[in-house]
Amino acid sequence: MRKNRTKVKLQQGEAVAGVFCNIPSPALVEILGLLGFDFVILDAEHGPAGVETIEHMVRSAEAVGATPIARIAENSPQNILRYLDAGAVGVQIPMVNTRQEAQQVVDAAKYPPQGQRGLASVRANGFGLERSMADYVRMANEETLVVAQVETITAMDNLADILSVDGIDVVFIGPTDLSMSMGFPGETTHPQVVQAIQRLGKEIQAAGKVAGTIAADAEAYHRWREAGFRYLCIGVSGLLIRAGREYLQGVRRQG
Repeated sequence: MRKNRTKVKLQQGEAVAGVFCNIPSPALVEILGLLGFDFVILDAEHGPAGVETIEHMVRSAEAVGATPIARIAENSPQNILRYLDAGAVGVQIPMVNTRQEAQQVVDAAKYPPQGQRGLASVRANGFGLERSMADYVRMANEETLVVAQVETITAMDNLADILSVDGIDVVFIGPTDLSMSMGFPGETTHPQVVQAIQRLGKEIQAAGKVAGTIAADAEAYHRWREAGFRYLCIGVSGLLIRAGREYLQGVRRQG
């Protein structure tokens, strides 16, 4: 297991920039890391990748110094455990709506006494060859970044309870699902949606947690940074689409 540089930066009050990668490609993760992104969210929710593919993507992230964080579709202990055992040093769990669900994430991601994660000689611990089990447990509990996604009206109403859970490092506001829950499906820049994200961000920061959300471009990144958000990311498809469009527009403009 390696030092979680993204978690260190956040603990030092810095901001980080990452990418959602729902394309199951270790090579693409490697490119994103070489570009200089702090972290890559290996998306096993809105993407076809399973644990075996995520493990290869983790290796690519490790090779280039990017923090591998797994977004996992199902908030269940045995499911979360497998991605962490494969080497992810962070988990990002969608649709966390209650204090109980937030506690379930922490219990699954952390070893006792902080949680209830099961222990074995796995890849994350160098198959038991890199350090003792006791040292690994301590390191894993220190390094694992836990991100809970708030993206419904129910979660908004229960935010104070979610924020009360020890072990949640980042609360990530998912604008797309939040817009749908608020009655503005897909309208992530609707004034009411933006206002809600801003208000939630203030509450998250006041509770001593890191606030995160989507920053679709550099302008949005700086706007959310001014609002105190420090865990910001873009989707890899958005990066590719924007770059591709700009290239083709330039090519066709030249004839």
